[in-house]
Amino acid sequence: MSEALWQPSASVELLKQRSEIISKIRHFFYQRQVMEVDTPALSQACVSDIHLHSFCTTLSGPAAPKTMPLYLQTSPEFHMKRLLAAGSGCIYQIAKAFRNEEAGRYHNPEFTMLEWYRVGYNHFALMDEMEQLLELVLGCGSCERLSYRQAFERHLGFNPLEAEHVQFMVAAKELGVADLVAKEPERDTILQLLFSLGVEPHIAQQRPCFVYHFPASQAALAKISSTDPQVAERFELYYKGIELANGFHELTDAQEQAERFANDQAYRKVNGLAEAELDQRFLAGLAAGLPACAGVALGIDRLLMLAFGQTHIQQVQSFSIERA
Repeated sequence: MSEALWQPSASVELLKQRSEIISKIRHFFYQRQVMEVDTPALSQACVSDIHLHSFCTTLSGPAAPKTMPLYLQTSPEFHMKRLLAAGSGCIYQIAKAFRNEEAGRYHNPEFTMLEWYRVGYNHFALMDEMEQLLELVLGCGSCERLSYRQAFERHLGFNPLEAEHVQFMVAAKELGVADLVAKEPERDTILQLLFSLGVEPHIAQQRPCFVYHFPASQAALAKISSTDPQVAERFELYYKGIELANGFHELTDAQEQAERFANDQAYRKVNGLAEAELDQRFLAGLAAGLPACAGVALGIDRLLMLAFGQTHIQQVQSFSIERA
């Protein structure tokens, strides 16, 4: 083992600056009377999202004589929504999250997430508050806002909500991925590929950009718009090539959420992915009554990369996975 591997990934001076920014974030929510909460990192269930992969471990011994599978949480979302359903009011959390994916420039399997929920807000009101937080941390001024449709039309020249496959192929050829798109049966996978290659590099270079109203098929845990059923009331935040946050005007209908989970499971089965252990306690919380709210998850490490002008996530973490 290299002797240098005992040392932290980030400098001690930068870790001091990290601590100062996190203190500012806590004060930001304290001023707004948003309560800080602490929820479990381990759960008996995991997410069904086909793009997320959970770490699994096993509890054994007297507490679980037949052994109990447990999952490290990809985000504190489900537990936090159960608190909201129990009457917590507006809440936030700075938590460790875990995703079983490749480590890289913007990814570490263990990372720090800021997640918060505002009762009575829709996604636009939450974007307003996010803009205030970004100004506090980054001093970046106002944010641009583009609908998903506007972003595609501006940079790829077509409406992604109604486009035919031939339009996808024209864009894919220009981007050098025609072979991939020709073989891909899933419309959303094609849209995500074209967005990442043809839209993301051209937005949010000078100031942050909210992209909102993603296709309804990409709603995740967001409401479908009551005025336009083609889109979901979901947004993502980008800045200087980094995806910073994912937010929703939250779905509160337990039956609709259960149907979305079932669709995820069906996709997993067809595509040879392991079935997810669904969170029935979360669904019970929704059924009991999740208040109308908006919520967002923001990657603290990525935010700090921008704040400190760093190019790799390990430069803002005390110990990356290589040094853990």
